[in-house]
Amino acid sequence: MDIHEQIELQDCPYCGGAGLLEEENGWCWYIMCMDCGAQTAHVEFRREEERLEAAKKAAYVWNIGKVVRGDIGE
Repeated sequence: MDIHEQIELQDCPYCGGAGLLEEENGWCWYIMCMDCGAQTAHVEFRREEERLEAAKKAAYVWNIGKVVRGDIGE
């Protein structure tokens, strides 16, 4: 089963937009809002066995609202 199918994301805590789970070059996961650009910190993994757990941690951080967003002019 694909990791994206195993992860449930809530709407963006800033704007209510959809979150997108992204993998960065095979070393970390983060979640980004497709509407406003808010995102979580990167959750790193070193081995393939840690990959799913890192994705779940990124989703948890997103779902509890621990995200950052840069506004225009910052």
